[in-house]
Amino acid sequence: MLVTTTAMLDGRPIADYLGVVTGEVIVGANIFKDLFASIRDIVGGRSGAYEGTLRDARQTALAEMEAEARRLGADAVIGVDLDYETVGQGGSMLMVTATGTAVRLA
Repeated sequence: MLVTTTAMLDGRPIADYLGVVTGEVIVGANIFKDLFASIRDIVGGRSGAYEGTLRDARQTALAEMEAEARRLGADAVIGVDLDYETVGQGGSMLMVTATGTAVRLA
């Protein structure tokens, strides 16, 4: 499955537009990640725990979007956009959404 942020694929004409496909993931950060992240804020540096959670959430959202495109018979997803939002009480959870247009190539 080809996945791209662009609206076209060079040298690959689009035969059919199959519709918008999405993948959403909502993840919560646990107390230990929060504790270590707050320490990192004080002493500086990157939060590997949060970065790993964010990477996993992004990969899962993209995989769900691709699975939806496959169910529609798509060869590719174009115009992919990734959005990140905090949700829940006090922004305690992170929502990652992957959205794109499923297409069948000629």
